[in-house]
Amino acid sequence: MAERTDEADSVVVRDALGVGVAVGLSGVAFGVTSVGSGLSVVQSCVLSLLVFTGASQFALVGALAAGGGALTAAAGAFFLGVRNAFYGLRLSQLLALPRALRPFAAHWIIDETTAVALAQPTRRGVRIGFVVTGASLFVLWNLTTLLGALGAEAMGDTEAWGLDAAGPAVFLALLAPMVKSAVERAVAGGAVLLGLGLLPVLPAGVPVLVAALAAPVVLWVAGRRSRRRGGRDGVEEGER
Repeated sequence: MAERTDEADSVVVRDALGVGVAVGLSGVAFGVTSVGSGLSVVQSCVLSLLVFTGASQFALVGALAAGGGALTAAAGAFFLGVRNAFYGLRLSQLLALPRALRPFAAHWIIDETTAVALAQPTRRGVRIGFVVTGASLFVLWNLTTLLGALGAEAMGDTEAWGLDAAGPAVFLALLAPMVKSAVERAVAGGAVLLGLGLLPVLPAGVPVLVAALAAPVVLWVAGRRSRRRGGRDGVEEGER
């Protein structure tokens, strides 16, 4: 029994480390993008230490790089980060951590730790997956942020090297595997159309906020279609 437990634990650790290392290395792109947007090396590193959610960080520095104001950039980052609060509602039940540890664990509640934790069948596995993913990703993300920021500062103009595209490219690479269903693809497509369409007419950073409206619109349309199909199926069953 102990051997099976050890084997199961090693599998969780292996999978968690794989996710932590793979995503953690992309902190280089954030460091480059952050310095390219006008932030200093110290500011870039503080963002990774205190915010520690890649999507929000990229959104913030992306808006700043496009000329957006600090409030607009922060608003976009905040709305992207809100999803972590919903992850926390579920993980708090599965992890069942002591009160003293919850504030520290909350800082590690992100897409990757949630995905690994929720994939485990036991509470022990959930805890191991969460801690190993969070620790490896936190260490690597902050280390590679520093390396990327120092490298960008040494090179000077990141746009001349084409490195200004590194952040968006990494963000899309992380996001693409999550878009699986037809509804998710419709939301993503609608958000892209809204964002790009409004880019020439709205201040920098605002199109990203407006693009979030694609989600409720698509969900409303999908809900109406589902109810119509349900009604038709009910009529057909009655006729039979």
